[in-house]
Amino acid sequence: MRSQELKISPQSDYYVYVPSALAKKLYLYPVSVGYFIYEPDYFISRNNFDSFLIMHIAKGTCHINTEGKNYKANAGQFVLLDCYIPHKYGSPDAWEAIWIHFDGPLAREYFKEITGNYGHVISPNNPTALSHSMGKIYDSFHNALPINESKLSGYLTNVLDGFLSAPENKKSFLHTVTIADSVAYINEHFHEPISLDELAAKAGLSQFHFTRIFTKETGFTPHQYLINTRISAARFMLKSSETSVKDIAFSTGFNSESSFCSTFKKWEKKTPSQYRDEILG
Repeated sequence: MRSQELKISPQSDYYVYVPSALAKKLYLYPVSVGYFIYEPDYFISRNNFDSFLIMHIAKGTCHINTEGKNYKANAGQFVLLDCYIPHKYGSPDAWEAIWIHFDGPLAREYFKEITGNYGHVISPNNPTALSHSMGKIYDSFHNALPINESKLSGYLTNVLDGFLSAPENKKSFLHTVTIADSVAYINEHFHEPISLDELAAKAGLSQFHFTRIFTKETGFTPHQYLINTRISAARFMLKSSETSVKDIAFSTGFNSESSFCSTFKKWEKKTPSQYRDEILG
């Protein structure tokens, strides 16, 4: 359909889609898609549009306001917005963009993860591939092709996954690598005594700084991650072997059977023996 909005070139077109009940249940799906050529001084302000929005700026610059903050996206960059909340965008100059309003069961989780790490304006590693995926969705409607909802979902997933691999600053990257090394060390040595001081020293950080970035990267403090790893190993042994509870305690890094049992019950809400009995019947 040709756009009839003011300050949008009549050469612009867009398509509206109503997803199936199955798509709403399982997939990411487009709600509307288009390619707009915006004329100077085009601005739009919405309180709610019941979807999320991806824009790839093809030419010019777009100015965005969301959550009380202002952003600017240049040609080649991508914009990701939550249109369930008030938002504005436009530019005093001419610009062009391919855009997709989308939704789905995982849409909000993708949105939170991407914007929490990279913001609303994204410069991914592979912009051409992501633009191609958006173009595939647009072409499906523009060329009146048979709609395959799983493919459309796949294209949207490609774009959002691509945003998640956007380059971070050098410091953030080094933190990620450092914590990955620490996690690998814990996974290999969880059955041995491991202290916060030891982990921080291996990472070359103070205990406070190490704990802060470890928690940010994993969602657990170092101690919580170590205990979780030990409990996970114990669960596996309880349900796949006849090893005694006492031997499991020592083989997973606990210094006594009683310490293991109390910690296991705190995490699993049942004793190791109760867990084994429920699993094995």
